[in-house]
Amino acid sequence: MPGTAAFEERIRRRLVELEEAGLRRVLQVPSGIDLSSNDYLGLANHPRLKQCMAEAVLAEGCGSTASRLLRGERAIVSTVERRFAAFKGMEASLYFGSGYAANLSVLTTFLERHDLVFSDAQNHASIVDGIRLSRAKRIKFRHCDIDDLARRMRSTSQDTQRFLVTESLFSMDGDFAPIDDYAQLCRETGTVLIVDEAHAVGVYGLRGSGRIEGTGCAGGVFLSVDTAGKALGAAGAFVSGPSWAVDYLIQRARPFMFSTAPPPSIAAALETSISLIEDEPERRQRLESLSAGLRASLAERGVNIGRSTSQIIPIILGDNERAKAIAVELQQEGFDVRAIRPPAVPPGTARLRVSVNANLTEEILKRFADAVQRVTQCSVVSS
Repeated sequence: MPGTAAFEERIRRRLVELEEAGLRRVLQVPSGIDLSSNDYLGLANHPRLKQCMAEAVLAEGCGSTASRLLRGERAIVSTVERRFAAFKGMEASLYFGSGYAANLSVLTTFLERHDLVFSDAQNHASIVDGIRLSRAKRIKFRHCDIDDLARRMRSTSQDTQRFLVTESLFSMDGDFAPIDDYAQLCRETGTVLIVDEAHAVGVYGLRGSGRIEGTGCAGGVFLSVDTAGKALGAAGAFVSGPSWAVDYLIQRARPFMFSTAPPPSIAAALETSISLIEDEPERRQRLESLSAGLRASLAERGVNIGRSTSQIIPIILGDNERAKAIAVELQQEGFDVRAIRPPAVPPGTARLRVSVNANLTEEILKRFADAVQRVTQCSVVSS
């Protein structure tokens, strides 16, 4: 019977295998110019958010002390849920401790064993894991390919409940799903559409509520999952949709029912960040301008940025070790970028994932583009 020594040896062997494949990760404290976080609008350190959160800690305490079904409910949280639902143009919202918990809750609550779910090939791990746990049958379609999706939908039975789950803005490629086309296809085929707006909320749409607003397809979307730890500058996530669906999540979503509620002070910060997004559209406009400028600058220098049309710009390098080495070189020049490798991206597509934020300047981004050109060309020559 294997003992603890054999188990330890097995894990140490796995760690060596990761190291040899260039896939071992390390925790790294931020240093240098931020080109890797998801703080797209630069709100995480905004004085108003910090002030509101500090005041809420003094009023509400540091922790919620229990799940929201016990003693963890607070008026400040239900207030920001109503505010966020109005922001998204939906009936109700429910707040979760993380985007991962929100996706797991949605997919394990509404999807059942005999249902069909169509899932983009590049969907986030939280979506993939939620579908697996739901035990519904997953049908994977080619990334952002409406024709492949339509073919698969029309070749499967419509006698069972069907879902389509997609991100609106993909976190590693920086490209957009055609969610308006998806909404129309779902109407035609009786399919329920769920959209993860993690990287789009706060950034897109006339009011900044995301791509659902921006594409005008809100009427065709069942639920929107919106992370609050990216452009909103705080933490957690909202699920928004019909009031009956939110009520059902409260009754049946295990990650919600059996988790201690997030600190109530975060809700105070989120109330402020929603106001800033609505009242200061120039933040979104600046982000769009800076992102377009960097994409053009990198493309002019022959850098492979894939299909990006957003503030998320991949610098695709292919080899795991090369991605790690170039990230280190750029960090040494003062730019905080990180190497992204499998399983976060498909094998052979290791990259730097560059995230533009509104606090950057054109001069900084030009220096960064010059540095990328220099270090990538040097690495090709030396290899």
